[in-house]
Amino acid sequence: MNKPLRRIAIFCGLLVLALLIRDNYVQYVQADSLRTDSNNRRVAIERYATPRGDIIVDGNPITGATKSTKNGINDFEYKRTYKDGPMWAPVTGYASQAFDASQLEKLDDGILTGNDDRLFFRNTLDMITGKKKQGGNVVTTLNAAAQKAAYQGLLSRGKGAVAAINPQTGAILALASTPSYDPSTFAGTSGSDEKAWNKLQKKNNADEPMLNRALRETYPPGSTFKVVTAAAALENGLYKSADENTDSPLPYTLPTTSTELKNEGNIPCKNATMRIALRYSCNTVFGKIGADLGKDKMLAEAEKFGFNSEQLTPVRSNASNFPKTMDKPQTALSSIGQFETAATPLQMAMVASAVADNGTLMKPYMVDKLQAPNLDVISQTDPQKMSQPLSQSNAQILQSMMETVVKEGTGTKAQIPGVTVGGKTGTAQHGVANSEKPYAWFISYAKLPDGSSPVAVAVVVEDGSANRDDITGGGLAAPIARSVMKAVIDSKK
Repeated sequence: MNKPLRRIAIFCGLLVLALLIRDNYVQYVQADSLRTDSNNRRVAIERYATPRGDIIVDGNPITGATKSTKNGINDFEYKRTYKDGPMWAPVTGYASQAFDASQLEKLDDGILTGNDDRLFFRNTLDMITGKKKQGGNVVTTLNAAAQKAAYQGLLSRGKGAVAAINPQTGAILALASTPSYDPSTFAGTSGSDEKAWNKLQKKNNADEPMLNRALRETYPPGSTFKVVTAAAALENGLYKSADENTDSPLPYTLPTTSTELKNEGNIPCKNATMRIALRYSCNTVFGKIGADLGKDKMLAEAEKFGFNSEQLTPVRSNASNFPKTMDKPQTALSSIGQFETAATPLQMAMVASAVADNGTLMKPYMVDKLQAPNLDVISQTDPQKMSQPLSQSNAQILQSMMETVVKEGTGTKAQIPGVTVGGKTGTAQHGVANSEKPYAWFISYAKLPDGSSPVAVAVVVEDGSANRDDITGGGLAAPIARSVMKAVIDSKK
């Protein structure tokens, strides 16, 4: 072979080698990223080529699928439908042909579409037998009756949220947020779907209906945080019982300042016991407890309850905040749920849950199991202990204090006949110079005659139709908590 031909042959050989290397790189190295690339329309076509599997509550699907209307270039076979969409949106999220997916619909998309690697062998068998691929199911821990009670309770209150947990397992029983939205309205690709989506966006809707307030909004927890402060006092030995007089002068001046910490009304807070102080919600008592313990002990206790950490349920919950840098006056204010203290409703439900479960805090979760299309269990969630914020004896002291609040204090509207209820109200100030209507909080748990505690709840109402003086956790939030707890108890009968 002459020299020019040999050069051409070598060059062509290098081109073939480069092509082989590139082909193998695309097929074996980039395959997964290309297959899941959001710009690869085949991914979306495959996602909606078959009916999605369902999200299940109490054995019943709260989702569905319907044939898509063929408009223009729409080549998706099926679109998602929802039953009671606004009520369940904080749990399901949305699955949209045009706008992707969120929450459980997004996190468990592989299971719901049937594309998860854990379904490989079943999909292979279906391909051999000619059976059409099916999606699996996501079985939640939610209680339908509790969710309905939470959602309906919030509807007349404007903006707000509810989180309910089984204290013994950490299973989430209710997760409601208002105002809400219907994911069905933008599940397709039509012009009306686009209009519905745009109407819900924050820039076009100040009420933020797509904001999951139960998981993603942090509020000043107000006096509900005094439960954490009481736990810190007991755990650090500042006070050893609920009925020991505290060293709490009235008036109480914040350390290193000339500012007096005020109580709401003329209530018996001077040297009050912690039981009396929690019953009447004495700012002076719990503010001084926080200042006496100091920021390090208060921070350590708050973090045992889950503050300053995100929670994965598996949907991510924002981290609640207890400040890490404070002077003494700020520590006092933080200890009564003000200054920079902020909490999600889920976080405050966790606080009530830990007290109810004798000091043990279980990791919150909302997915019980994932199922294959034939209902075989692919994965099961096992309850996990998260921390131990209180000893059993101190938890029982705090239970007795919270039960006094409901029996004869600010939380009487949460009482349930034949059931022991413990709770704490909260009215959190906000706005410039506290000019806005306060947030109304209530956290609680229910205890049955056999000593078991099936539910702990946190309720927050952002705004209400009542006068400012009437907007209290006991007035607005406690009745909602009561309805949720009763729904859980009744569903077990």
